[in-house]
Amino acid sequence: MAGPGGWWGRKSTPAKVETYTRWSFYLIALSEPLVIGVTALGQVEARLALLFMVPVVGHVSLALVLVSRALDWTAGRRPQPLRLLGAVGAATAVLAVTSLVLTRHGPDGEGAETVLGAIFGTTVTYGVGMMALALKERRRVVWLVAGYGVGAGLVASALGMPALAALSMAAFMTAASGFIAATSCFSVWLLNAVYALDEARETRARLAVAEERLRFGRDLHDVMGRNLAVIALKSELAVQLARRERPEAVEQMIEVQRIAQESQREVREVVRGYRRADLEAELSGARGVLRAAGIDCEVSGETDGLPAEVQSALGWVVREATTNVLRHGDAKTCTVTVRRPEGRVVLTVRNDGAAAPHGSSRAGGTGLAGLRERLSDVGGTLDAGEAGDGEFRLVAEVPLTARPALEVAS
Repeated sequence: MAGPGGWWGRKSTPAKVETYTRWSFYLIALSEPLVIGVTALGQVEARLALLFMVPVVGHVSLALVLVSRALDWTAGRRPQPLRLLGAVGAATAVLAVTSLVLTRHGPDGEGAETVLGAIFGTTVTYGVGMMALALKERRRVVWLVAGYGVGAGLVASALGMPALAALSMAAFMTAASGFIAATSCFSVWLLNAVYALDEARETRARLAVAEERLRFGRDLHDVMGRNLAVIALKSELAVQLARRERPEAVEQMIEVQRIAQESQREVREVVRGYRRADLEAELSGARGVLRAAGIDCEVSGETDGLPAEVQSALGWVVREATTNVLRHGDAKTCTVTVRRPEGRVVLTVRNDGAAAPHGSSRAGGTGLAGLRERLSDVGGTLDAGEAGDGEFRLVAEVPLTARPALEVAS
């Protein structure tokens, strides 16, 4: 899907939260010259207004760069922007003090004083708020807010402002800059929490995959462990019989050969996924794995009485579909439905958050192409694709008269 919607849809949830946070602070920073420009409109002449706006634009430019670097630092992509933090702090202090000095000793007229007052208030408020993004310890944010608030009151008092007015100014600037700084701290905390939750979800998904590998290892152990033990015992017996020149040694070695060939066939079935699977067990396992990964999974339908060939084929579909849901897109919900129309079984897997087609064809019989091959062996079909509104749908249909394809010769 092209356009902004497609660009947004392809982002993960943490990336969406980060983009939203980033542009929110960009717009907050850009509102600084807008507030001052609107204040200056009709208050002072155009040349003086332009002169006032030049340092404000410079301050906003530094703040925008600081926002970008600070959020990159929060995401772990950059080191803490300490030099840029100091530059914005110095620019904020210089611009605020200069505007206060010009208010007392600058151009005459209430219009100029109003514009300079707006420059002072917005510079300190937005500057402190943007700087809070680049601080990790909340104690330092508190000292930052308090420092600029007290500093504003001291500078105003030194310039001759009455003590009560200077105290009121200090209190107002502390409250205003503290509000923006608190917003910054909360946004950083929220962004870190989202990234931590996403990392935990990925860890759960990896653990689910590891659990599946352990299950495969247990299956392989069940096949090989028993048969190898029998082979070892019968080989030892054959050796003892051969030493005694007993004819039964030949029979024992023939039995060893048969067991070895049977083990080879069973291992091939394990590796290729052709072992008979219980569909109900696979559905239960898929539900547990998906819920462990933070995906709400609902399973409905009856599986009792299905032929073993049908259960084996659909069990593999459930395994592959579960893997696809975990590895692709950004699913929140998944539904698995088993229906039994006359003469056939239909398994439907739906999940939201489909960013791209799942399970593309891959070599080695995996993905959708591999599923189609497996289902075709029992006369089944597979249909998969996006169903609209970010939903991915996979439908596997197998006739109840399914018969397994000819087994590969041992």
